[in-house]
Amino acid sequence: MKKFSTIALAFALPIAVSLPAFGQESVRTSPAQLSSKCMFLPDAPDKHVVVKGDTLWAISGKFLQNPWCWPEVWGMNKEEIRNPHWIYPNQIVYFDRANGRLRLGTPIVEGANGVTKLSPQTRSLGAEGGNAITAIPNNLIEPYLSQPLIIDKDEFLTAPRIVAAQEGRVFMGKGDRTYVRGDLKGGSSFQVFRPGVALKDPDTREVIGYEAVFVGTVKLDKKAKTEDGVDTFTVTTSKEEMGIGDRLVAIPPTPIINYVPHRPEQEVKARIVAVYGGVSVAGQNNIVSINRGSKSGLDVGSVLELARYGKIIPDRTNDKKPIRMPDEVYGRLFIFRVFKNISYGLVMEVTDTVNVGDQVQSPER
Repeated sequence: MKKFSTIALAFALPIAVSLPAFGQESVRTSPAQLSSKCMFLPDAPDKHVVVKGDTLWAISGKFLQNPWCWPEVWGMNKEEIRNPHWIYPNQIVYFDRANGRLRLGTPIVEGANGVTKLSPQTRSLGAEGGNAITAIPNNLIEPYLSQPLIIDKDEFLTAPRIVAAQEGRVFMGKGDRTYVRGDLKGGSSFQVFRPGVALKDPDTREVIGYEAVFVGTVKLDKKAKTEDGVDTFTVTTSKEEMGIGDRLVAIPPTPIINYVPHRPEQEVKARIVAVYGGVSVAGQNNIVSINRGSKSGLDVGSVLELARYGKIIPDRTNDKKPIRMPDEVYGRLFIFRVFKNISYGLVMEVTDTVNVGDQVQSPER
């Protein structure tokens, strides 16, 4: 059985400190310089061997009080937050206690005694990102990444629409022809959707988007030859029967979802708009939408706190005058898909149920 030499680790640390900074700032960040919310756990381990199935979120939880502090302790810049393909199975994340940082190393076996030393290394941003560990378990959000989900009000009004079906049919399935009018903007492959629930801002009560019902995909066969003509499409996949009036949206490129969990750059105050699936409450690993998006500075990987407004109760010590209790933080939300005015998030680490209308906010520094 191999043993990890604590002597080797002790000698490794000074070498790691002399390596280039992972971000653009100095590597010598002392624990005292970290914000109170970004301190390491008192029982944080000396190291963690990365295994298949690990996530940045889970590894962060072994060392840090809050997962959104991950970029701070690695000294990551904005670009690295958006491209974290640098930790792979069998590598070792170890705790540089002297400098208040996490470091990356790989075991190197030396000598006949089988003692294993840790070799510090810088992060690799090569083309091997497909094998890198992810921010959160991808299987929880994959079904929500490729479908449109949210259609902005203005986008819905201008989206190309199905106006006729083959041989007078009302509904279409895979292989059928369908006829479309509207500006394709040079596209040839589209998702087809019909508007579902109108999502209203809990504060203003205005419609900020539509939760789209995905029904399938179509591919352009022939462009219209006249100004009053129609474009001819073939149904390539069909989740539900398509009908006249359904709308088209260009198939998006494969989304990059492996952003590092981080605090949003701007202060965010939002509220839960809806729980995906039409239910009224959510729990761990459920999907919810909030009434803020890219317009408010959110991006993929932003971590927000879930909170509930403090109750107003009578002060029994002073003529029962009303007093407001503090807002209660009861969980976290990992934002994984962002639209202009709406974002989707995965509910993480909750101690209570998530209700429509609950607060969502930037973590305290």
